[in-house]
Amino acid sequence: MILDPSADDRLDRAFMALADPVRRRIIARLSRGPATVNELAEPFAITKQAVSKHIHTLEQAGLVTRTRDAQRRPVHLDASQLEALTAWIDRYRLIHEQQYRSLDALLASGRDSSVAASVADNPAGTDPKESS
Repeated sequence: MILDPSADDRLDRAFMALADPVRRRIIARLSRGPATVNELAEPFAITKQAVSKHIHTLEQAGLVTRTRDAQRRPVHLDASQLEALTAWIDRYRLIHEQQYRSLDALLASGRDSSVAASVADNPAGTDPKESS
């Protein structure tokens, strides 16, 4: 299997960017549509300069882009990068779900075996404790 070091680097930058709660809230806001820095800064008790730095971090991670619309510079969510993160997470989630299904099947077969053994040991269906 050939590993792409640049893909790992992109994943690292994206997950590091998403580690901050302010940046996660910015991503959540941008999921509803583009916004300016001023609009993104409104709900936070931090400076617009701090919000700009958070946006820059998100840009470096490839999670957002900026465009120019006359005097406005709206920030847009890059959904394709989020989809790449989701695909990476889903790959491992599916592996673990399969392992849990296998474990459930194994436990169920063990339970079925113990019930069958119990019936074989006591074919009359009486409780062995009652006969003592």
